[in-house]
Amino acid sequence: MRIDAILFDKDGTLFDFNHTWGPWAGQVIEELADGDRDRGDALASALGYDLVAKMYFPDSPLIACTNRQAAEYITGVLPHRGVDDIEQYLTVSAQDVPLAPVVPLDGFLTGLKQRGLKLGVMTNDSEAGARAHLMAVGIAGYFDFIAGFDSGYGAKPDPDPLLAFACALGLDPDRVVMVGDSLHDLVAGRAAGMQTVGVLTGPACRDELAPCADVVLPDIGHLTTWLGDP
Repeated sequence: MRIDAILFDKDGTLFDFNHTWGPWAGQVIEELADGDRDRGDALASALGYDLVAKMYFPDSPLIACTNRQAAEYITGVLPHRGVDDIEQYLTVSAQDVPLAPVVPLDGFLTGLKQRGLKLGVMTNDSEAGARAHLMAVGIAGYFDFIAGFDSGYGAKPDPDPLLAFACALGLDPDRVVMVGDSLHDLVAGRAAGMQTVGVLTGPACRDELAPCADVVLPDIGHLTTWLGDP
């Protein structure tokens, strides 16, 4: 099957999930706990976060969720803080998080563009956050489409934002590959009629991703070999 385009998830796919978001979540919990150890423990438990290892547990509800959903989990522990307030706090603080690219992204994306592929990013992060992160590492210009949960297309695992990518660029969905590190990504890809590639740079393991993936790769750097000769 010919491939015309690749749609990437962002966190856990372009950027290593725990190396990027593990320290950030620890900082968020520390700031919101405001010195109250019991409050910090309660937040960590609600968010599925290991305070000692500074990383998410594999079943953390924050994995692949939106900032709005994360804010709702937090306000369950901090009912005196409004959901809108917490969502805004998360959105702003996440835009400056130190990013950990999975591979040298400039060279990797250059190679894909030289194959004539259209590229996109669909994340359950906000669109503003996604654009800030992609610009911070100098790769925003490689993408023909960038969308978040708040871009008006919906959020994964709904297939609509993936189909919006195909529609915007005049692509047949079955000639698009959805690449992601979570079941949200792959379920959305399958529902959209796209080919699906799982990567192991997020919390999910191979056995979890395999049922919904055409292939599971160690990271996006292996895509070039999987794609074969241009």
